Parts: sequence; structure tokens; C-alpha cells
Amino acid sequence: MKKIIFFDAKPYDQEFFDRANAKHGYEIKYISNRLSADTAPLAAGYDAVCAFVNDDLSAPVVDILYNNGIRMIAMRCAGYNNVDLKAVFGRIHVGRVPAYSPYAVAEHAVALIMALNRKTHKAYNRTRDSNFALGGLLGFDLHGKTAGIIGTGKIGQVLAGILKGFGLRVLAFDRFPKTDWAAGAGVEYVPLEELYRQSDIISLHCPLTPETEYMINAASLAQMKDGVMLINTSRGALIQTQDLIDALKSGKAGFAGLDVYEEEDGYFFEDRSSEVLTDDVLARLFTFPNVLVTAHQAFFTKEALSNIAETTLSNLDVFFRGESMANEICYRCSKDSCPRQQKGKCF
Repeated sequence: MKKIIFFDAKPYDQEFFDRANAKHGYEIKYISNRLSADTAPLAAGYDAVCAFVNDDLSAPVVDILYNNGIRMIAMRCAGYNNVDLKAVFGRIHVGRVPAYSPYAVAEHAVALIMALNRKTHKAYNRTRDSNFALGGLLGFDLHGKTAGIIGTGKIGQVLAGILKGFGLRVLAFDRFPKTDWAAGAGVEYVPLEELYRQSDIISLHCPLTPETEYMINAASLAQMKDGVMLINTSRGALIQTQDLIDALKSGKAGFAGLDVYEEEDGYFFEDRSSEVLTDDVLARLFTFPNVLVTAHQAFFTKEALSNIAETTLSNLDVFFRGESMANEICYRCSKDSCPRQQKGKCF
């Protein structure tokens, strides 16, 4: 029986993975600590490691895992910007879950839009204190507004369909436009600068890469409409947070819905309610009445967790059978795009 060690495991991870593992039959050890140079030696004696989005998979950690016999890292998430791809190449295979539930993330983006617009979170707190005044709760009709979606993978496409249902005009930008989909969905691809200029709402659904890091910054914010609503359910470092704060202070940005934050490591997924918040930038975001922060929960639905568990364990099945892994991340083959059609067999 193959043995898998899970890092940064929460009770909900254990619930859904134990359920899925009933038909896979792995021996699983759950560790609540995150993977780091200090905890990596715990992987000794295991056949594979299962890691999450904020685990440390830098070169020093990879070296420890490799020296302890680990040849497979199963990421139970879509993102892999925390993985040193050069360090693992030729040494450790890395699989991911590219699509667990695009509906979960897209629907959470809509939840942020609706809450920011109609102030439902504020109304909830007011009415519980028997305050039924409407002052400060004024919203606007979504119908007839323009939304810009940056990144039209599965999540972006689902979001576009939802927003079209609200009666919004939907613009999109993607380095690799899906023109057939856009034509059928009534979505218009435009240059990024045009999307910035025309959109009342901008939602980010692209991966974090050197090209997209801090794509939302002072320069791009200056191109946007006054009062624009920004939604980020992708990766925190897509936004230069200090520039966003400056835009919120000036009124250039009217709303921000953030499910991710560039320095979320150490805060998100943990209960820090009894501690002093030492991140001054995050604390500053909390002072804005037009900012709504959620704790990287966009993926957090029953369906998504079930799909994550099943795909992760299936990736492990494929690896242990010695077969080509469709969900493998490969540095030499442009990360997860393999022109030589040898994905999973690059070393």
C-alpha cells in the first residue's frame, strides 16, 4: 500500500479525501503544519507528498524531499506559483488539479460583486442591531453595465455566462482568445487597455506568471473608469496592493472584492482572531467600507472539494502506474503546455 503524507491539512481535507480514498486505497497521513524546510523531513518513508497552495516548495524544500525519496508531489489545487519548477525538473513529478469547479469560483466572484454593490454584509449587521435605516446602502443596477473579464479559461467563461444573464455587456482579454466561444456567448475580446477604459467591473481570472504579476498597478488603474469595481479570486500578486489602496483613497477605485491577497501566507486558512494583525497593508484594506475581503474561499464548495480529492488521488494512481500524467506540470515543456506530446514522460 502506497503511503501519502498531506501537509497543511484541515478537517475538511481529511473528510473529503478519506471519502474519495475509499476506492483508491492509499495510506494517508495528515499533517496540519505547512510544508517548509522544517517540516519536509517528515516526508521520509512516504511515497508521495500532497501539498496545497501556500506550502513552500522552493528549491531548499524540494532538495529535502528528493533526498528523502519523494518522487511525486500531488498539488491539491490549480495554482503552482509556489513550486520551484526548475528545482523539481528531472527529479520530482508534480501534478495539479487544473479544474475542480469553475462554477464555485465564478459564483463567488458574483457574490463579491453583489455584496459590494448592494451592501448585503452591512445590511445583515444593521438589522441584527434593529437598525433598519437605508442610508449608506444605495447600490446600482448591474443591468446595462460593462464587465471586463481578464482570463477566459473555464472560470472566466462561466462568469461571463452569469454576468450576461444579469444583462451586462461583457468584454474579455486573454493572451489566447477563444473566438468561437466568445461568438456564441456574446462576449467581445478587446485589447487590455480598452477593457480597462470601458469596464465598470473588472474581474481577474488569470494565473500568476512573471507577465501577470502586479498587472493591476498605478499605471493600469489610471486607465480605468473612476469608481471601477475590482474583483480578484485568482492570485493576490496580480494586484499591487499599495497602488490599489491609493486608488481607493482617491476614489479611482470605487470597490474591491478580494478573495486573495499577495501576502496571505500565514493568515488565510488560519484562525488568527485572538492575535494582533501585524500586516499593516492588510489592516489598511480592512478600514475601507467599500472593500470586502474573504479568506481564499472561492473554491470552497462540496462539489469542488470532492473533485479536488478525486483528481488528486487519480493523479497519484497514474503516477504509480508509471503512465503519462495529463495534469503534470513541466518546466521544460512550458509548464503545463507540452508541444512534444510527452507530458509526464519528460524525464
